[in-house]
Amino acid sequence: MLIAEAPLREFVRDIFVAAGSARAEADEIAEHLVEANLRGHDSHGVGMVPAYIKHLSEKAVAPNRKPKCVLDLGALMAFDAAMGYGQPAANAVMDLAGDRAAQLGAAIVSLRNVQHVGRIGAYGERLARRGLLSIHFVNAVYAQACVAPFRGSDARLMTNPICVTIPRGTDAPPIVLDFATSAIALGKVRVALNKGVETPENTLIDHTGQPTRAPSAIFSDPRGAIVPFGLHKGWGLALVAEILGGALAGGGTQAGERRPGLVNGMFSIVVDQSRLARGAAYYDEVTALVDYVKASPAANPDAPVLVPGDPELMTMAERRANGVPIDDVTWKEILGAAKAVGLAAPAPA
Repeated sequence: MLIAEAPLREFVRDIFVAAGSARAEADEIAEHLVEANLRGHDSHGVGMVPAYIKHLSEKAVAPNRKPKCVLDLGALMAFDAAMGYGQPAANAVMDLAGDRAAQLGAAIVSLRNVQHVGRIGAYGERLARRGLLSIHFVNAVYAQACVAPFRGSDARLMTNPICVTIPRGTDAPPIVLDFATSAIALGKVRVALNKGVETPENTLIDHTGQPTRAPSAIFSDPRGAIVPFGLHKGWGLALVAEILGGALAGGGTQAGERRPGLVNGMFSIVVDQSRLARGAAYYDEVTALVDYVKASPAANPDAPVLVPGDPELMTMAERRANGVPIDDVTWKEILGAAKAVGLAAPAPA
């Protein structure tokens, strides 16, 4: 089915209001989830609502909690979200990091003990709108790991995303490099399972360590695992994200204590690039570089060269015009989450 952006956002907001969130918090969660769908990342979109409501019922997340600053050394800050919802907490911390970077030229911040923060590119884009460059490393601690080490045969880590967002001036969208260090995001495996389709080749292994394309291998016992992207290179990045987002941020790693729900940790570097670069000349140089690489003749005329962030912009334009696609299984799960908090299903839109 296709659902228009506005009613979908309102329905998701109403679910979280019914679940105990203040209107402003519910708006931030809904805005983030729906925008992930609009940009083509259904794995981080409204399909996460059932998991969030489940975590709430298990008391693994608490509504209306604000992140607390536990360290402030000027350009170095640390925050603890006390297991509040991820999107409002990360938004608040990134806003404070942006303020400090604008003041001092750069800021390094960590965020620990926070529920699922969602699509990391959203925070890079939030900072890019202020002309700030940012780099983010994220880990997750969950009851069941889902990514196998390179040469391993069972899961040891989560999908541990890394994001680099580079502003290109007021007249151009930023470059947004945002990727899981696994060959495929866990949410994309869930989407494939709900749609009844296979995952791409070389993304999953079964419980014996053999390649499989069956998404059910990740969600049924004995469990298989997702493999790192790029063999040892992706695995190395995954381990680095676990250390920076988990151990360094102070929220723990997948090797330690497991708590209810999903616990994210985030380590971010925010830079006021105007302090380092040469103003307009810098933007001209980045623009020239983007134009240069895009001028490479496409191997397939129907698939031109892109830079990170382009696919999301194209998908967003199409989905804003035609609606957000949601498969029947995911929609039923969302309606079930709404019912669990006492909210009736909306009229068809």
